[in-house]
Amino acid sequence: MTTGLGETPVARRPIHHGRLISLFDDEVRLADGTLSHREVVEHRGAVAVIPLRDDGRAVMVRQWRHPVGLALWELPAGTREANETPEQTVVRELAEETGLRASRWQPLGAWALAPGYSTEVMHFFVARDLSDGAPHADPDERVEVGEFSPDEVLALIRGGEVDVKTIAGLALAGWDVSLE
Repeated sequence: MTTGLGETPVARRPIHHGRLISLFDDEVRLADGTLSHREVVEHRGAVAVIPLRDDGRAVMVRQWRHPVGLALWELPAGTREANETPEQTVVRELAEETGLRASRWQPLGAWALAPGYSTEVMHFFVARDLSDGAPHADPDERVEVGEFSPDEVLALIRGGEVDVKTIAGLALAGWDVSLE
């Protein structure tokens, strides 16, 4: 089935290469022949983990997020290192941010986060049978760890104290995150 929505790359101009992302200005040809430009953020991909305690509480982390000027409660998450599988990344990120280890892992799937401008795909996992340890966040990260019941998470969502990956991850794990 041809939809006429495809775009063909014509040229790529690098704008910025950073530690986590690269930015490009791509020239593309639309299906009808029109030329246009797309700004593309190239990203290695990331993981997010829903760590669940035996009593049903979710473990989340709170970090300052400079671009939005807020400290948000989020699922533990992070960018994949070069040549690192999502499974390796999620184990590393859970331990770094929370100190936790899990003996049961459930992959939930992977989806594009912002396909209008980014190549980033996030892999979601549930972690169960958790054992405690000491967090060891990156030197430039300041992280608080908290545990929340479903009702407490809904209050955080209603208060705008979480990001959308957290809402999506909890919903994928079967939590009712509707605001009705």
